Amino acid sequence: MKKKALKVPQSKDIDLFIFSMNINEIEETCQVSRIFRDDSNKLMGYQRTEVKNHVGDIANYITQDGAIIPNSIIIGFNSRTTCREIDGEIFELDIPSGELTGVLVDGQQRVAALRESGRDDFHLSVCAFINDDVEFERQQFLLINSAKPLPRSLIYELLPHSTGVFKEELTRRRLPSLIVQLLNYDAKSPLQGVIKLTTNPHGIIADNSMMKMLDNSLREGALYDFRTPKSDKISASVCESMIDLLNQYYSSMREVFHEDWGKKPKDSRLFHGAGIIALGQIFDEVYYSYKTANSKESFFEFAVKKLRLIKPHCKWSEGYWDFGNDQNGEPIKKHWNQIQNLSNDIGLVTNHLVRVYDQIERGIVVAQSK
Repeated sequence: MKKKALKVPQSKDIDLFIFSMNINEIEETCQVSRIFRDDSNKLMGYQRTEVKNHVGDIANYITQDGAIIPNSIIIGFNSRTTCREIDGEIFELDIPSGELTGVLVDGQQRVAALRESGRDDFHLSVCAFINDDVEFERQQFLLINSAKPLPRSLIYELLPHSTGVFKEELTRRRLPSLIVQLLNYDAKSPLQGVIKLTTNPHGIIADNSMMKMLDNSLREGALYDFRTPKSDKISASVCESMIDLLNQYYSSMREVFHEDWGKKPKDSRLFHGAGIIALGQIFDEVYYSYKTANSKESFFEFAVKKLRLIKPHCKWSEGYWDFGNDQNGEPIKKHWNQIQNLSNDIGLVTNHLVRVYDQIERGIVVAQSK
């Protein structure tokens, strides 16, 4: 397939072109890189599934007289697509037909809508680059969609598998996201299969809660000790050490809170955002107690003993949390299912458990709530 295109002068290393294609031409040359996990749980692709209502709305619009879609779809062609200069910035692209050498990086909803509309006389504007690097495609996909209403969980799951420079908020999420995925897909992990990700939609722990817990620990908790100062990069061996420590801690949680382990957040607050973040703070406290004690027992064994001490003060699925008194001396009590995934409630549970842990460590007798 030969297409005349305008070459856009941007990168010296990657050729960028603008032209148009109808639905038949797009489907003869392009595929959608759908996100999934292979048999070894390696992340493949990056695109979410089509949003049917959104596609239907666009398709209905395309069928109307006077319809235009001015924004371009983005296609990445591999080096089997060649280009020949015709006149200045005008080039002729030779795109292999029927071999799907192109990948739709952005615009799958518009392409699906064009297909549904049945119009093969309607052309979409195409912005295409020629490159053989799948990681570059992912980078472009993230940069384009991180500012759009794309599911954050999809962006976060892709981050560790993408290279390039991203804004600070995304860069900071990269390492927590990697750790979350390793915990979720490692056969040795007590959390295997229970974290909800784009590629694991049946999980029951919100990925965002796990990433908040890990981000807190990486910045100023137990996991901070594993990081190289002034660097966001860690070696594979250091990452394995982090995962081992976390696996031991979550195994101790499973041992101590076995009655609540595996329950959905509506039935127990253990796997709720409040439980994950609060016990994440306790993870840091237990780790520092472990280091101070210079114990010869495993971290798992040590953590089991410490968690059993605070267990009577935890109301994951029954009873009332007793958070003490407010500034007016009024008691603050909440039934277990009144705890919501809000910063105030998460703070109440976290501060309460840290305070209880600290008092127990100092030998102070702590009264139990009922």
